Amino acid sequence: MDHHLLMKWMQSGMTVVPTVLLEHYQNIGLSTEEFVLLVHLKSFLDKGETFPDIEEIAQRMGLTSEKTFEMIHRLIHKKVLEIQTGSDEEGKSKDTYSLDLLWEKLAVQLTQQTTKKVQQEEVHSEERLFRTFEEEFGRPLSPIELQTIGMWLDEDKYPLELIEMALREAVLNQVYSLKYVDRILLNWEKKNIRSKAQVEKESQSYRNKKMADNGQNDQQKPTKPVPLHNWLDDEK
Repeated sequence: MDHHLLMKWMQSGMTVVPTVLLEHYQNIGLSTEEFVLLVHLKSFLDKGETFPDIEEIAQRMGLTSEKTFEMIHRLIHKKVLEIQTGSDEEGKSKDTYSLDLLWEKLAVQLTQQTTKKVQQEEVHSEERLFRTFEEEFGRPLSPIELQTIGMWLDEDKYPLELIEMALREAVLNQVYSLKYVDRILLNWEKKNIRSKAQVEKESQSYRNKKMADNGQNDQQKPTKPVPLHNWLDDEK
């Protein structure tokens, strides 16, 4: 390859196009042709040419000046391109193309997409929680029971994993009742227990206390079975 030609290419600079723009330009209402036009405008801006001639842009894209002018106005109408007017160093009026609106619109799109994904994950998690209750209880949940679980999530703001832990404790104690689960959750709330790790720590403390009461330690073989932690005993 001609060394001088390579140097000329390198000196002409490079235009970096964000991957998120490549992935989402259609989601913000841009056609492929409009996207390419924006890339050309960005290449001019990157070189410090803030208001390139429409004829030069048209030649790059193989379009007429009229068509290019029309597309630029369409992009302005779609609020992804803006012409800002300011003053140069000599105080003369100067127009500049700005892509700030494009980046703002793209940021909004990504935020909405992330929010939607989180909401979908929450719905799937809640559906899984309902199924878990039905599997453990061995029957479908009644409308009242579904509403109760929904209130735990929406009004009481109990973490989903905490509800699952309360269900587990109820099942271990062979009590298949939503009222029992609710009393466990209230007990934990009084103790300011809000996570799975806190439940496990409290259970271990209870186990250690019972073992100490039985004269046992972690290294000894238990002489008496350690009872399950009945959280409702704490209410007495």
